[in-house]
Amino acid sequence: MSRTLLVVSAHSADFVWRAAGAIARFVEDGGTAHVVALSYGERGESGELWKEPGQTEERVKEIRHGESTTAAAALGADFRSFDLGDYPLVVDAAAVDRLRDLICELAPNVILTHAALDPFNPDHGVAHDATVQARQLASGAGVASAFKTVAPPELLLFEPHQPELCGFVPTTFLDITAVWEKKLAAMDAMGAQNYLKQYYSERGEHRANHARRISGRSDIRYAEAFQREIPIVVDAL
Repeated sequence: MSRTLLVVSAHSADFVWRAAGAIARFVEDGGTAHVVALSYGERGESGELWKEPGQTEERVKEIRHGESTTAAAALGADFRSFDLGDYPLVVDAAAVDRLRDLICELAPNVILTHAALDPFNPDHGVAHDATVQARQLASGAGVASAFKTVAPPELLLFEPHQPELCGFVPTTFLDITAVWEKKLAAMDAMGAQNYLKQYYSERGEHRANHARRISGRSDIRYAEAFQREIPIVVDAL
């Protein structure tokens, strides 16, 4: 059966740096991937665009939407934005309901989002908390409810920019060697933050080093790291 992945990103480029490989792998394995950006990051994540004379927020949003749509397409995913604004990102009850409804509609097997803590970004923790709440509401905490629910999706957190300061402890390494060119294409699409490409290319190599040491698999050249916030249930070890 086809599986479904939902990625909830605070800003419109976060999914590219942190989970593009996972998205591409998921799609290559026959799944369907959806990316939701709670904001475009037009205020605090688009510094290069604001260097242009006469720039406006609406124009920045347009550019960011185009970049993110192109990046998602390179990975085989679709992209949408809730356009809630950034710095600060404010997710009110209506927005949580909107995200809950989307989870109920898509019934994803897996949800990826931000870590709960990021002392350098005011929006990432907000995205995490909203995603966790929407997931809980959509799944009814795993029990019978008076409203429509879906089976509780797996929840994984993708790696923050400075993981050691965000309480991020990897529990899962994903080999993305086979889809590395797709991640490069997605990163290339993000012109507003192209300076991050080198950092995340190097991070892919670092995590591959860790994955090789853990697994003994010498063929892993690029990897992404994730943290499971909720235990998984298995039938055998």
